[in-house]
Amino acid sequence: MNYSYKGKILISTPDISGDIFSRSVVLIIDHDESGSFGLILNKKNTKISTRFKSLFEFKIDVYDGGPVENDKVFFIIKGEKITENYSEITPDFYLTEDVEKVIAAVMTNQVHVNDLKIFSGYSGWMAGQLEDEISRKVWTVVDVYNLDYTLPNDQTLWKSIMQNLGGEFLLWANSPEDISMN
Repeated sequence: MNYSYKGKILISTPDISGDIFSRSVVLIIDHDESGSFGLILNKKNTKISTRFKSLFEFKIDVYDGGPVENDKVFFIIKGEKITENYSEITPDFYLTEDVEKVIAAVMTNQVHVNDLKIFSGYSGWMAGQLEDEISRKVWTVVDVYNLDYTLPNDQTLWKSIMQNLGGEFLLWANSPEDISMN
């Protein structure tokens, strides 16, 4: 493997499959010879979000990180590290699975709820699988700078990035969600 997609954003090509990756924006957290790990930034899970709201006294959104291991919870946090168990995404953002430390930090106001994003599950690719999908143009790889990974992004993130890419991406950005209706 000559190139790592770690830290890059994947933008899905519109298709008629309607699966979880349709119009997805995926942050690649790790990518090496053994495979890839990422989180979908723009797919809010209203069912799990409602359950979380009933557990806490405040509204908090949970996002579908991907179709793998939906019983696992991941957090992207902006700011100071609250646990020793983390992976740095950028100097300002990190990923952790340390549920107890995150909940304690939120409850003691060490971390503000707006400075974290919760994910259920993740997106994973076996060795060579992501490279194959990129070569088949299932994904467009984008360098996005100054993206706040903790913002409550929805479908506007996918469309916004597509519009910023210009050219043929403008057509995709303005296509209906079900392109068979076009």
